[in-house]
Amino acid sequence: MKVLIFWDIYGRMGRKALERELPKLKAQYKPDFIIANIENCTSWRWPISEHAREIEKMWVDIMTSWDHIYDQKDKISDYLLQESTRLIRPANFLPYPWNIWKWYVILEKWGYKLLVIQLIWEVFMSHKVENPFLKLKSILAEVPKDTYDACVVDFHRETTAEIYGLWRYFDWDIALLYGTHTHIQTADTHIMEAWTGIIADVGMNGPQDGVIWASPESVFPRFLSGVQRWKITQQLTWKTVISALYAELHIDTKLCTHIEAIRYSY
Repeated sequence: MKVLIFWDIYGRMGRKALERELPKLKAQYKPDFIIANIENCTSWRWPISEHAREIEKMWVDIMTSWDHIYDQKDKISDYLLQESTRLIRPANFLPYPWNIWKWYVILEKWGYKLLVIQLIWEVFMSHKVENPFLKLKSILAEVPKDTYDACVVDFHRETTAEIYGLWRYFDWDIALLYGTHTHIQTADTHIMEAWTGIIADVGMNGPQDGVIWASPESVFPRFLSGVQRWKITQQLTWKTVISALYAELHIDTKLCTHIEAIRYSY
């Protein structure tokens, strides 16, 4: 079973990059499932329904979110609340008041069944959440192993220690564990001794030459003055970077047999 993952489709440049490059990567890797994080696909805030549907039409099987999920709830709720939505939220957000939104899903295609779960860490985030270790443990206990062929976990966290701790705690239960949030792809892509594929951060898709996503000129005043009220503008010129992850999962062992980081610019 082959999985292709894009993390953080950032703003207009990220959406256009996915639209342009996805057909090429599909032809090269021939994935069975495609996962994309769309939290910043409208701008630096939570996406609007129009852009979620735009990305869904690119044949993305499931879309994930993270800590800004509630920033523009009124502009995404009609898409989120429909029964056929392809967008899930972190599983360990507290249940009130939006607990009806999907927090994990079993994707079914070509005879394969892929369990996709998203978690968010407690440290350096703006929300109070349930402990991700305990929440993942309860989900894996709740979902019978014979109902899926492999489990993939998107772990949204600020530092790298948590993702390696999560892998060790769930030895043999997770086929693929990838980190998100720092926007910069890490160089630690490998298969652990328990046959879990892992990377600390997949990286972002959008402006390569910005400060993450912002124009350098707009963030210099914040760096130089220490005052965080200066207006930030998006970087909309120069090169675009593609950051993705490709993995092959064995349906009998439910573990990872190959993992490969993808990163290039154009």
